[in-house]
Amino acid sequence: MTQIYFIRHSIPDLSTKDEMRPLSEEGLKKAFDLIKIFEKLHIDMIFSSPYKRTIQTLEPIAKNKNIDINIVDDFRERKVSDDWVDKFMEYSKKQWKDFMYKLENGESLSEVQFRNIKSLEKILEENKGKTIIIGTHGTALSTIINFYDNTFNFDNFVEIMDIMPYIIKFEFGNNNEYIKRIDDIIE
Repeated sequence: MTQIYFIRHSIPDLSTKDEMRPLSEEGLKKAFDLIKIFEKLHIDMIFSSPYKRTIQTLEPIAKNKNIDINIVDDFRERKVSDDWVDKFMEYSKKQWKDFMYKLENGESLSEVQFRNIKSLEKILEENKGKTIIIGTHGTALSTIINFYDNTFNFDNFVEIMDIMPYIIKFEFGNNNEYIKRIDDIIE
């Protein structure tokens, strides 16, 4: 069995509207708290989105386990558009209602889901039977959950929106078939 722990990044520094923004001071503290959660678990590999807040969330675990963080560009957060969206909830609700909806130069949830699942399937194929951490983002992770459980919807997305970091475990069988997810490992 292959076990994947998805970790949605810790609390970002919202003083900047840059997508590559780092963690806040509180976010850094919470990232270090993750060491305790994973200290008794054997972890074989760590993968991450290229965004700074996600890498910073995983660095304490990686250093503690003496494991490199492998960057996977396709685990990045969705691109909303070239401009900052002030009415984010309204925009997100439209996207969850229509997985193909997107703003100019942005991504649809369908596109985000496709690139995330493609990368996840590659990792599963190359790492059968291993225990893996993947650092990601709220929307990206939500599309992954939705892929395996199509009842996961906008309301579920909203429920986890403010939980940072958020950890969820997936288990896959020997043929990479999805077995189950275990929610609420940490809040």
